[in-house]
Amino acid sequence: MNYRLVSKYLGVVCLLIAVAMACSLPWAFSGLGYRSFEGERLRVVQDFFERDGFLGLLAGILFCTVIGLLFRHWGKTAQQGERVYRKEAMAAVGLSWVLATVLGAIPFVVGRVQYTPAVKLQGMNEAPLVFGSHIYWRNQWSTPPVRADGTWLDADQYRLLEILLSSADGRTGDQLVAETGIEDAEKKLRDLALSGGSWKKALVIPESVTQDERLLRNRIRVDWVHMDVVDALFESQSGFSTTGATIISDLENPRLIPHCLLFWRSTTHFLGGLGIIVLFVVLLGEGSAGKALMRAEMPGPTKEGSTARMQHTAWIFAAIYLVLNLVLAIILMFLGMTVFDATCHAFGTMATGGFSTYNTSVGYFDSASIDYVIIVFMLLAGTNFTLLYLLLLRQPGMLLADVEWRTYISLILLVTVLVVAIGIPTGDFDVQQPLVRDTGQAAPAHGEDLNSPGQKLNRGIRYGLFQVVAIITTTGYGTHDFDAWNSFGRGALLLLMFVGGCAGSTGGGMKVIRHVLFVKILRLEIEQAYRPSVVRPLLLGGRPIEDQGLRKGILVYFGLVLLIFLMSWIFVVAVEPASTWAVDQEQHKLVDSASAVAATLNNIGPGLGTVGATQNYSMFSPLSKMLFTWLMMLGRLELFSILVLTSVNFWRNR
Repeated sequence: MNYRLVSKYLGVVCLLIAVAMACSLPWAFSGLGYRSFEGERLRVVQDFFERDGFLGLLAGILFCTVIGLLFRHWGKTAQQGERVYRKEAMAAVGLSWVLATVLGAIPFVVGRVQYTPAVKLQGMNEAPLVFGSHIYWRNQWSTPPVRADGTWLDADQYRLLEILLSSADGRTGDQLVAETGIEDAEKKLRDLALSGGSWKKALVIPESVTQDERLLRNRIRVDWVHMDVVDALFESQSGFSTTGATIISDLENPRLIPHCLLFWRSTTHFLGGLGIIVLFVVLLGEGSAGKALMRAEMPGPTKEGSTARMQHTAWIFAAIYLVLNLVLAIILMFLGMTVFDATCHAFGTMATGGFSTYNTSVGYFDSASIDYVIIVFMLLAGTNFTLLYLLLLRQPGMLLADVEWRTYISLILLVTVLVVAIGIPTGDFDVQQPLVRDTGQAAPAHGEDLNSPGQKLNRGIRYGLFQVVAIITTTGYGTHDFDAWNSFGRGALLLLMFVGGCAGSTGGGMKVIRHVLFVKILRLEIEQAYRPSVVRPLLLGGRPIEDQGLRKGILVYFGLVLLIFLMSWIFVVAVEPASTWAVDQEQHKLVDSASAVAATLNNIGPGLGTVGATQNYSMFSPLSKMLFTWLMMLGRLELFSILVLTSVNFWRNR
C-alpha cells in the first residue's frame, strides 16, 4: 500500500470541501440570506446575521484546511504521475468518503443546529433526562397523570405540553387559552416549569427580545435538542451520499437551523452527486490514476470505450452535470422560486439527493409546473450520462436502443399507471390527503369540484408520477403523503427502492442494468436446469457480454445486498426500543424498520411509517443512526470500496 500517495489524494479532497464550505458563508448575512418562513399563526422574517451558522462554517473551513495541508505534507514525497493501482484507488475513494462525512458534520455541531423538540426532566439528584422527540415523550407519559419525583402531571398540563411540542415557535398564553379552553393555562405551565426542583426548566419564556424578534414576545415554547456528533455524521453522510434522509424537524425556522447551513446541506448533494473523486479528476487529471479512482467511485457496470481518456470522460460528466444544474435553477426561478430555493432544489434534483428547504419538500410550492419540471430533470439525472452525451452529439437512436434506458422508462410508466389506476378508487388522491402548504389541505378553487373524476385523474398522474420517479431515481422528493396510499401503492414504492437509476447516472440504488442482467442470468440458469448441454452466451442488447466474470459478479452483488439488508433489519429491530414508535404504532415496527434500512441502503431518503414522507429519522437511537450512516455510504459507492476498508490484509504492504 502506497500510503503517501493515498495521503496526497486525501489532502486534495479536504481542500475541495473547504472551498465548498466557503461558498456557503455569504448566505449567513442578512442581505443575501433574507428569507421568510411561516409558522402556525405567525409569520417571521429572517433579517439577521446568522452568527452560529457562520462560525460553524468557519470552524469547518479551518479544520478542513489544516487537515488537508497535513495530508498534503505527508504525501509530498509521492511522485507526480506515479501509478495508482486498484488497491490505492479503493483506499483513496473509501477514505475520502469517510473523511468527507466527518468534515461535513463539523458545521452542524459547531453551528448548534437544533433538530427536534424535547422535554427535559431533572430529579433532585439525577442528571437531565432528555426525550429526543415527541414520540419518546408520549410513550413515557402515555397516560396522564404521570408521577415524576413527587410531581404530578395533570391532564391539563399534559395537553398543554403536547400542543407546545407540535410547534417550534410556541404559543402565547392567550393562544393556549383559545385552543384548549384552559383559563389558567400559562399558570399551569409556569408551575410545571418551576416546581420544586424535580423538573428541569422545559419551557423557554424569552426574557428579552430584539426588535426583529418582537413577534415572539411572551411566546412559550419547548426546548429543542442540539445535534450531537452522531446526528451530524448522519446528516452529513445523507448529503454526500445523495440519500436525503434527515433528522431535522423544522427546516423553515432559521433560529433552529441557520440559513447558511441549509445551503451547505444542499451543497453536499452537489459534491456527492457528481462524485468527490470525479471532481478531483476533473480539476487535476492525474493521468492514468484518474481511471482507477473513478472506477472505484462510480457504482454500477459501465460502458467502456465511450471516450478516449478518463479525464475527458470526467470533464464530459462534469459539464453535463453543471449545465443541467444551472438550467434547472434558472427554470425554477422563472416559475417563482427564490435564488436560494431554486439553487438548493436544483442541487437536490440533479444529484438525486432530495434535501429541500421546506418541511413539506417540493409540495410546499403547490405548483404543477414545478412538479413536472422537476420530474423531467429527475429522469435526466437517473439516465446514464454517456447516453446524454450521445444525445448532444445528435445520436438519439443510441438512447432508444439502450436496453437499460428502455427498461428504466418502461418500469416508470408501468408502475405509475398501476399506482394511479388503483389509487384513484381507494381515495389516495382525494383532497383530504395532505396536499402541502401550511395547512396540509388543498383549498377549493373557484367553486370547482376537486373530487370530480377529471380532477382526481389530474392529481393522480401528477402526484403518482412524481413519487414513482422520485423513488426509482432515489431522489426522495415529495409532493404528497404517499405513506397514506393504499397497500399496493406503498408496496410498489418499497420495491422500487431496490431498483435505482441507470448505471453512470447520479441515481443510487442497485441500478437498472443489474436487474436486467440478473433476469437474463436467471433465465439461462433455469434453461440449463433442464437442458444442461446447451451453452448460451449472455446477451445484452443483442450483443454477447465478453466479461466472463460479470455473471458471477452480479449474483454475488445481489446476494451481498440481500445479506446486508437482512442483517441490518435484524439489528434495527433488536436495538431499537419500543418507545421509538407511538403507543398505537408499535405493531408497525418490523415494516418501518425494513423500510428505514431499504431507504438508507438504496439512498432513497424517505420510507414508510415512522420514516414516511411527513416524518424523519430523529426518533431513532444513536446505534441505529450509526448503522444508517454506514448503509448510506455502502449504497452510494461500490460495496467493495467500503467493505475492503474493514479487511486487515487490505492495508498490508504489497
